[in-house]
Amino acid sequence: MKILTLKNSVLLLILILSGCYTTIFAQQDTIPTGNREVNKASPVTQNDPGIDSLPHSLEKKFIIRNIIFDGNRKTRDTILLRELPFKRGDSILLRNIPELFELAKTRILNLDLFQKGNVSVLLFDPPYIDIRVEVIEKWYLLPLPYFKPIDRNLNQWLFEKGASTARIDYGVKLLWDNVTGNNDKLRFYFITGYTRQLSFGYQRPYIDKRQKWGINVQVDVGKNHEVLYNTLHDKQQFIKDSSFLRNFFNSKLEFSYRKRIYTTHYFGLGMHSLRLGDTVFRLNPDVIKRSGEQLKYGEIYYRMRYQNVDYTPYPTQGHAAEIFLSKQGFNNDMNVWQLNVKSIGYWRLGKLSYYSIGASGTIKVPFKQPYYNQQLLGYGDMFLRGYEYYVIDGVAGGLVNASLATRLTNFSFSLPFKRVFPVPVPLKIYSKIFGNAGYVYNPHPNPTNKMPNRLLFGGGIGFDIFTVNNFTLKVEFSYNHLGENGIYLQKKDIY
Repeated sequence: MKILTLKNSVLLLILILSGCYTTIFAQQDTIPTGNREVNKASPVTQNDPGIDSLPHSLEKKFIIRNIIFDGNRKTRDTILLRELPFKRGDSILLRNIPELFELAKTRILNLDLFQKGNVSVLLFDPPYIDIRVEVIEKWYLLPLPYFKPIDRNLNQWLFEKGASTARIDYGVKLLWDNVTGNNDKLRFYFITGYTRQLSFGYQRPYIDKRQKWGINVQVDVGKNHEVLYNTLHDKQQFIKDSSFLRNFFNSKLEFSYRKRIYTTHYFGLGMHSLRLGDTVFRLNPDVIKRSGEQLKYGEIYYRMRYQNVDYTPYPTQGHAAEIFLSKQGFNNDMNVWQLNVKSIGYWRLGKLSYYSIGASGTIKVPFKQPYYNQQLLGYGDMFLRGYEYYVIDGVAGGLVNASLATRLTNFSFSLPFKRVFPVPVPLKIYSKIFGNAGYVYNPHPNPTNKMPNRLLFGGGIGFDIFTVNNFTLKVEFSYNHLGENGIYLQKKDIY
């Protein structure tokens, strides 16, 4: 087991602060209500419309006469109305009011536009009822420093790469949410260091009056001195040169369709360009199919996402699933169909504990693919805990995982200089026990790689530390089938 040195601890602290320091004021995680607090990670409606004291049967119907919004100075009423499980003119039973208000509050907070939110009865006037929706908006415009190691996880950067500053992307990012009051997002990144990159993105969930169709535009351009060229002994191999070995351009235009609340469909078009230096092909002629030339290819894809959970950044109850089908390239230079499927469920065990079970799988056809298209386990969110130092390449595979977690703390604390940090900092800590297993099929593995085409399994215990702006630090002690074990760090945030 490796222990954090003083140097690594300082660098880790800088990394964490860069992700959340200037966003401390962006979101409060609990909502004071009298002498109680509402936990945003598992919203509970604390409204008290005085139902028990009303001289009406709980089966009595009320007609929603007015829905009054308070506090949404920037956000348009239509964005909030879209999420509510009721509308003006609906009839609701008196006994159903608390449940409907709880659901309404959960959906509003999951927009991630507000520090606080509450739904309550403004007035009973039989047979009518007036409803109030109160919110406090976040700080939407955030110019922030950008600081991120390029390695797949913090352990790989800290220990395998010696916390090298040469393997860090740094720069500035502009995060502008709710630009026009329509829950739209503008992103601009200026990155230097390991990668020289400019990125621009704009996303708007609704562009039509019926609030069903949305649009997303993304453009990235950049270059690197260092390139991943192969996997040997189940670990990534890089080559670095004084000249730029990789030049890339990626763009996409995506349309979304959200007829109902929980399911969204995405239809996308992409254009990509990649040029690798000759040195890369001398080390691995099969890295891509076009040596020494610029590889250009198009992409079309479809994604269906279902998400019905209590709190999107850290779910403890509900279900989520996603299907992704894409076609990259339309000639011999690039030709791959890819299907990804994943699903996960969360179930409560009392007020403080929950367990989750999830599975995901990927297949790429035809099976004969260059190295560039064989990345599978260990990349993105397709990774096995206990295998943080390894990658498993192939054309088909999947994993299953299960966790049992219990919340240990749930409180907020204030920082000095309230003009800079006006909102208390939330802190939740969950303890957990977990296990996972995976398999990758590779018809032509490199002889040095032993992990494809065999069952992999691991497990362990750990802590999730959830704080400002949905930032989560995962500290885990894991083991794998090789008998290796250690403390591993994972960072997760919404950006």
